[in-house]
Amino acid sequence: MSYKLKQLAELLGVKVHGDEEVVIKSVAPVDKATEGDISFVSSAKYLQGLRNTSASAVIVKPSMLEDTKVAALVVENPRATYARVVSLLYPQHLPEAGIHASASIDLTAQVAVSASIGANVVIEANAEIADDVIIEAGCVIGRNSKIGKSTHLYPNVTVYYDCIIGEQCILHSSSVVGSDGFGFEFDKTEWLKIAQVGGVRIGDKVEIGACSVVDRGALNDTVIEEGVKLDNHVQIAHNVHVGAHTVMSRGVGVAGSSKIGKNCIIGGMAGIRDNIEITDNVIITAMTIVSKSLRQPGSYSSTTPIDDTKSWRKNSVRFRQLDDMAKRIRLLEKQIENKG
Repeated sequence: MSYKLKQLAELLGVKVHGDEEVVIKSVAPVDKATEGDISFVSSAKYLQGLRNTSASAVIVKPSMLEDTKVAALVVENPRATYARVVSLLYPQHLPEAGIHASASIDLTAQVAVSASIGANVVIEANAEIADDVIIEAGCVIGRNSKIGKSTHLYPNVTVYYDCIIGEQCILHSSSVVGSDGFGFEFDKTEWLKIAQVGGVRIGDKVEIGACSVVDRGALNDTVIEEGVKLDNHVQIAHNVHVGAHTVMSRGVGVAGSSKIGKNCIIGGMAGIRDNIEITDNVIITAMTIVSKSLRQPGSYSSTTPIDDTKSWRKNSVRFRQLDDMAKRIRLLEKQIENKG
């Protein structure tokens, strides 16, 4: 696809600076872009690249115009506008509607005429597949599950029974929705499995990365609200509730019955223990272990070396006292100086 810069501006509702007739065919980094490319700069550390760029156009903040020698789209959030430009220049290839001959669909399932069902897909009894859904090869949709309008399941996604997935969601390959939560009780000589009788409810515009898992609830449903984005290899345990527009990077693990608020950002490999409550607008940095509820918005971090559990717990308590101890030491030092 190609657009004149003024066409992009009209489609996105943004302002043009400079030659609005330049033709944009592709995107490229600001320091490698050439004729026909558009790039973006959102940080001052890339201003030198902006001054020297050979791109046909750039996406910049108003404050960067004095460093811009080429045509530009002028916006407050260049990265967000770039994301929309990429979608226009590189439209996704969508398979045609229809059901592949090798798909196995129960007679009681409801599949919209506009849906695309790939090779070897299995759709079980009473499942519902809405308009414009894309289910690629090898996916399994369990009984009574519902897939909302325009949702896209990449190859080999598994959705267990009694799960609801909203509209315009994306589930990447080998992700699993509705597997059993990790529920067991030890009885004298063995671990007894506790049946997980809840389901999973996923809101609209949720994205779940490759090989990520959302377990079904033990009693109530596991809930992922609208706009949540989960990276690859994320584990959401039973009865977890994730608030709208929260994002989690790769390898995050959330233990059972924890509740995470809206608009949170959780860094890679962070771990959240069971029955934790995290309020809205919290940032948890990479590899942080969250062992208590977080009731105030803000950024939280914790990484400590491995130790035996008894010592680690004592040192963890002392670590939280370090600031107070430092203040007391400074006070004592002043008192000693005054006496001297």
